[in-house]
Amino acid sequence: MAGTDDTFECDACGNRVSVDEARRTKTMGGLDPTRWQTVCCPACGSRLKTVFVGE
Repeated sequence: MAGTDDTFECDACGNRVSVDEARRTKTMGGLDPTRWQTVCCPACGSRLKTVFVGE
């Protein structure tokens, strides 16, 4: 799923997305939104990855 450190490949549509292009959405499963972020494909909306963003 992840390409390099700054890009992701969407499993659903095959789009390669940079970190800057990815949409950020609310996290699921009770994760603290100040520490975790879910990034989604801007083309199809599929989840690309949930990443840790802070302490």
